[in-house]
Amino acid sequence: MDWKVKVVKRAIDVVGASVGLAVTAPFFPLLAAVVYLDNPGPIFYSQVRVGRTDHGTQIDALPTFKMWKFRSMRVDAEKGKAQLAGKNDDRITRVGRVLRKTRLDELPQFWNVLRGDMSIVGPRPERPELVQTLSAVIPMFEERTRDLRPGITGLAQVSLDYLGRIPDDSQIAHLRDTLVNPFKLEGVEDSIADDMRTKLLYDLAYAMRLEDFGTFLKTDLEVMFKTPLVMLGARGR
Repeated sequence: MDWKVKVVKRAIDVVGASVGLAVTAPFFPLLAAVVYLDNPGPIFYSQVRVGRTDHGTQIDALPTFKMWKFRSMRVDAEKGKAQLAGKNDDRITRVGRVLRKTRLDELPQFWNVLRGDMSIVGPRPERPELVQTLSAVIPMFEERTRDLRPGITGLAQVSLDYLGRIPDDSQIAHLRDTLVNPFKLEGVEDSIADDMRTKLLYDLAYAMRLEDFGTFLKTDLEVMFKTPLVMLGARGR
């Protein structure tokens, strides 16, 4: 990544996260109240996610950080083991569904950006166990955050739905049959690997755009502009 891109991207992160917290923090008490009233328990929820990796990082020694969110699932949602949320997941609370559709559950991550764990724009951070598993079946999956901080929003997030599925009006909708279940296996409909494979295409495309300053700036500004539109449109589950 060009040094000018690194400096300007970090400057945008610090200014953007500071403004984001200043604007949204007054609404935190209201969000906290509705989260608690719908399902009493902790207001915030943290998960261990994979951060920026270096060229020498091994898949079994991934750097991690705690990512913060407003809780959108029942308190006992991950009792036993961690698992990804699925379509119509009954662990998601009523308020949680609204928070996820509008992406309001992600607002506490402005703090992660200020700490340097994340960027405003970048690939969404995934859990280390998921990265290790998917890296074994999806080529280049571990390259998503190579020399790149994961983001609150990203090219994939404004182009796909919440789960990573291709909308009918997408520019790559005509490639759905190629990207989804490419080996035409039976009984693997709505698989996580298909969603992640599609997200990976956008994440790698975004990483390539960081090689040129003008392209990087245009892409980041477009993603930041489109993100509120996605939130207002409540696209996803």
